[in-house]
Amino acid sequence: MDESEQGSAHKYLTVRDHLVTLVAQELQVGDAIPSERHLSQQFGLSRMTVRQAVDTLVTDGVLVREQGRGTFVAPQRMDFEMRLTTFGEEMRRRGMEPATTVLAAQVVSATPDVATALELEPRQKVHFLYRVRSADGVPICIEQAWVPVALAPTLFDDGPPASMYEALRERGLAPEWGEDTLSADEATDTEASLLGLGDARAVLRAERRTYSVDSATMFSRACYRADRYSVWVPLRAPRPALVPRRRTELTAPTPGGRQ
Repeated sequence: MDESEQGSAHKYLTVRDHLVTLVAQELQVGDAIPSERHLSQQFGLSRMTVRQAVDTLVTDGVLVREQGRGTFVAPQRMDFEMRLTTFGEEMRRRGMEPATTVLAAQVVSATPDVATALELEPRQKVHFLYRVRSADGVPICIEQAWVPVALAPTLFDDGPPASMYEALRERGLAPEWGEDTLSADEATDTEASLLGLGDARAVLRAERRTYSVDSATMFSRACYRADRYSVWVPLRAPRPALVPRRRTELTAPTPGGRQ
């Protein structure tokens, strides 16, 4: 096949579609794709055109490059849907087995940013949980979570709970709604080590405030592997803005006590 016969626009699509078919029908996760030289000879295209096709699939998360080794079929990305479910529930929904490595579980004083997120006075006591979440033995994300001690004094009495949301439900603080802030970033050295990242250090960061009825019950930060997650956000027509209902709007102040 002569390259001039392909036309001037989108010559790389032939190679890209061929690779997509290989990934879908013949190759498994971790398998190497044919070399750029082989593809160039097979389709009669320049190495630059072949590389463009491969680049698009690397960007889409279908393939992954490993320095000095080659290009391989990447693990399937999981959709990161904006909803109040636990990591374990999400992984089991995908037919994967979740696991957790707890790095810290203790009572600490709230830092100013955590206190603001939980509507607390600075230095008030909070439960702090720091852990790595895995699916089928592969580290997927790092989580940090804070819950006011005043709301759930016994939260860590029997050790860190397997599910923070379930532990809150058992205490009459079932999560009802929340708000997420997402950002793209590069992993720190510690995060890269915990997640087993190689040269690709891109991560997805998520901050979440979770509300139960009229108060913020949990604040969390998560760092997800960008090579294993993509964001899926359902859209709908605009509705009135949803804002947290403050305790002061629902109950009269109690002198000397929490409202």
